[in-house]
Amino acid sequence: MNSCDIIIIGSGPGGYELAANAIKRNLSTVIIERDQLGGTCLNRGCIPTKALCRSAEVADLVRNTSSFGVEVNEFSLSYAKAVNRKDAIVEQLRQGVSMLLNGATVIKGEAKFTGENVVEVNGESYTAPRIVIATGSKPAMLPIPGAELAMTSDDVLSLEQLPESICVIGGGVIGVELASILSSFGVKVTIVEYCSEILSNFDKEIAKRLRTALSRRGIKVVVSASVTAIREGMEVDYESKGKTVTLNVDAVLMAVGRRPVIPEGVVELGVKTGRRGIEVNERYETSIPGIYAIGDVNGECMLAHAATAQGERIIGSEVDVTVVPAAVFTVPECSMVGLTEEQCREQGIDYITCKAMFRANGKALAMGEVDGLVKLIVEKESRKILGCHICGPHAADIVQEIALAISSQLTVDAVVDTIHAHPTLGEVVRAAASAL
Repeated sequence: MNSCDIIIIGSGPGGYELAANAIKRNLSTVIIERDQLGGTCLNRGCIPTKALCRSAEVADLVRNTSSFGVEVNEFSLSYAKAVNRKDAIVEQLRQGVSMLLNGATVIKGEAKFTGENVVEVNGESYTAPRIVIATGSKPAMLPIPGAELAMTSDDVLSLEQLPESICVIGGGVIGVELASILSSFGVKVTIVEYCSEILSNFDKEIAKRLRTALSRRGIKVVVSASVTAIREGMEVDYESKGKTVTLNVDAVLMAVGRRPVIPEGVVELGVKTGRRGIEVNERYETSIPGIYAIGDVNGECMLAHAATAQGERIIGSEVDVTVVPAAVFTVPECSMVGLTEEQCREQGIDYITCKAMFRANGKALAMGEVDGLVKLIVEKESRKILGCHICGPHAADIVQEIALAISSQLTVDAVVDTIHAHPTLGEVVRAAASAL
């Protein structure tokens, strides 16, 4: 039996950051990974998609260089080269993770729980007073005929040649990001979304604005539609407004969310699971003391940075896990933090909103990216900021200011009273705050 202070199953952002923190605290650390270091985020999620997003942005920019006084007579797109660039970035970061884990025992293999404080991997048993499950999630599939004919996001990211047309089933973050990328590379894209709006967890005004922007780029978006079958020859049947519609495409992408990957032996051990995944308390401990679950596997917030923060809580940090910014790297970008208007109404909160448009911002005009707005949600009496929702250039970067403000329980006046550099996109946030 091999003993250590902490065992971490899974080396995604939650797992490898927790391992790095444990090493700093001189804890003997074992981290078990069945695939590549970095988990889904680094290998098949956040990083590769952002690399392809950048390639797509460059393609869009080149198409419109004449408006900037730069004439490009002809250019060609190579998705294969974009994929090679993506792979190089992933490999570089994977090596960085490996260096970060110096001091830990890294084991390649599949972990199986054989006791409350014991896991087995490659025929060897390991025990620790703290075992952390950080096994992440995998793409979900609709239970419909022909589902096996569809690609997942994993498959799309490894393509070297793109189809001429594709149906994206699901208008969530994964679906719209990949739709945006593929469209920039010349693929004819149709998104079919079950809910009444894409990005169902986002503020409806922001989601609608993004849907309009995607449509202007030539992406067809069908909402309130239910896919019923995928047939040979890539025919997609969906029901919309009481009618059955058949869509003929070259490929189908299933992007209907993700489901947790629960290690073997966990349920048999007695760890409680629910609809979202493994159930945990505020310190991310499961129903069995000493066993923890962080990240996608507990289903509380399927974002890489949320997994990292949850791991920090296990180690003893008091990081605020209630304020988690989220971003969608489409064109234009979208981001959010805090409550939406819909959530405020459901909770009976007396609130007011204030907005500012990017088209009035000098930096946005200079960049040629004027589509979008910043929307703040403020508690009426206290004037504390409750939420921020952005659609526009660099939305993912801009939202961080308000994430700090909400976590620090600052008022909207604190934003107004803080000088913002000129000319910057951040001034749109202050303009929105000043609108009250």
